[in-house]
Amino acid sequence: MADDNKKNLDHLFVLTEDNQQSNEKINRPVTTFLQDAFRSLRRNVAAMISLVVLIIIIVMAAFGGQMNEYDSTTQNLSWAKMPPKVQGLENIGWLGLDGTDSETIEASTVEAAKERGLARFKNDEEHITFDVKSEGDGTEDSAKVVATHDVYASKDMEDTYFWFGTDGLGRDLWTRTWEGTRISLFIAFLAAAIDLVIGVAYGGISGYYGGRADNVMQRIIEIITGIPNLVVLILMIIIMGSGIVSISLALAITGWTGMARIVRGEVLKLKNQEFVLASRTLGAPNGRIISRHLIPNVASLIIINTMFTIPSAIFFEAFLSFIGLGLQPPTASLGTLIDDGFKSLTTYPHMLIFPAILISVIMIAFNLLGDGLRDAFDPKMRK
Repeated sequence: MADDNKKNLDHLFVLTEDNQQSNEKINRPVTTFLQDAFRSLRRNVAAMISLVVLIIIIVMAAFGGQMNEYDSTTQNLSWAKMPPKVQGLENIGWLGLDGTDSETIEASTVEAAKERGLARFKNDEEHITFDVKSEGDGTEDSAKVVATHDVYASKDMEDTYFWFGTDGLGRDLWTRTWEGTRISLFIAFLAAAIDLVIGVAYGGISGYYGGRADNVMQRIIEIITGIPNLVVLILMIIIMGSGIVSISLALAITGWTGMARIVRGEVLKLKNQEFVLASRTLGAPNGRIISRHLIPNVASLIIINTMFTIPSAIFFEAFLSFIGLGLQPPTASLGTLIDDGFKSLTTYPHMLIFPAILISVIMIAFNLLGDGLRDAFDPKMRK
């Protein structure tokens, strides 16, 4: 009976060959550290969105100023402080891109509020509309009226479009904003390049050789760090005048010390590892050990700190231009545009809104991308 049952079950099983090579074959592809890190980065939605946004901004900074017929330097006072107007969007009032200026005026009566509105927009009755929000009861500021002035119609420019409006001298803000973004990004990437070239090399040499060389090099960093950035910048302005060159030199003198200290600390931890000792035993020169073995093992920290250096440099340039120590008009940067817009914030807010939004988006995107790179390169933070 048992033999019969065995025969009935034999067709359910298939003998396989005992192949040692196929048993030990690794089906999953081997990935390097960088491949694994970038795979982890792709899973970070915020970091990838930030990367796409930054690519778009960089492309627009390069080519955005050429998308219309205006340049950034031509002045026309008859076009001064015109509000933004965009084709196809001028009929969507809540966007504020319809080429009109609006202001809520409060007075004791509706008539008094309308009189103030007419005075505010130079008594251009033909192109001003009033929207009464509150009739008022005769008390002070109880009546509210929204006065809307069609600026383009008043100047017989219905077929003209300034996408970001114009500044106080009639220059197109769309062109100036993207040219200013280009200059701000140039200064930021220059600061990152200085960190990579000077900071990484200085920190690597200091940490690897150690001893007296390390002591001397670290005292130099302490002296440079003890001098405030503004003092160095003012000195450069006195010598060379305000501009991109003076800001770049100030960053070149003081901006690399943080990166150098980080690289030095990591190299001090790695230089006594077995792979470094093996390279020394095989006769590898010191320069090769630093460039081929130590620096690649610190690459994750270098990339992360570089990503955080860029928004700091953008803010530094914007701050200097805002207080009058950075770039000077007519040169456009995000800092100079924000400074110009701040002076007319209450009456012409469009002059400040667009540069402020752009610099905020750039800084948030770089910080989110930096956080994503930190999570991707740090094994302790991987899931």
